Amino acid sequence: MKQGKRYAEVAKAVDRQVKYSEADAIALVKKNATAKFDETVELHIRTGCDGRHADQQVRGSVVLPAGTGKKVRILVFAKDAKADEALAAGADFVGGEDLVPKIQGGWFDYDVVIATPDMMGVVGRIGRLLGPKGLMPNPKLGTVTMDVTKAIEDTKAGKVEYRLDKNNIVHTLIGKKSFGKDKLMENFSALMDAIIKAKPQSSKGKYIKSITVATTMGPGIKINPQLQQSEEK
Repeated sequence: MKQGKRYAEVAKAVDRQVKYSEADAIALVKKNATAKFDETVELHIRTGCDGRHADQQVRGSVVLPAGTGKKVRILVFAKDAKADEALAAGADFVGGEDLVPKIQGGWFDYDVVIATPDMMGVVGRIGRLLGPKGLMPNPKLGTVTMDVTKAIEDTKAGKVEYRLDKNNIVHTLIGKKSFGKDKLMENFSALMDAIIKAKPQSSKGKYIKSITVATTMGPGIKINPQLQQSEEK
């Protein structure tokens, strides 16, 4: 009940009928983040795509210029020299065949999985476990690569992945409430630029239908999508 009361109080500050500019929305979301922990600032983008069609998928990754504010635990599937390279670059866990039974047993104490191409046969055996958790390495996302150092550095620098859910909405993050407004704005712009560039050629009509920013415990604040539409051309 206490949390419900706090949410109701915070929600009063948000006009549900207004679509704010990104600057005003981010200032308001920071003001409303009153939980006792460093809340994540989330972005939810409703698109006009139909993700049931392969040619209307929106998926990719972008390195946020101000980082994510999160400590990311990285698991790398690699062997020999590439395993040594991964450890040197700062991977938290590195292995191959030996990791399969561990993961089959329910071990998921990591946030990102990277693999060299020659290890995908091994990774494929646990694809059914990694896939639903969004952990399956993918060459389009830069997580299947021989350049494990760059993949690890990008991830630690603040790389986030984005993809449509079954309702054609992208859910991702742009930082923490402790970030300054300018840092959140930088990350917002970088993410929106990437998503606009990822617009499928087959997508018809309005691409960005709505944009909502919120913290972990706070109400959603609508951003005027018209401010982004001019960049869709």
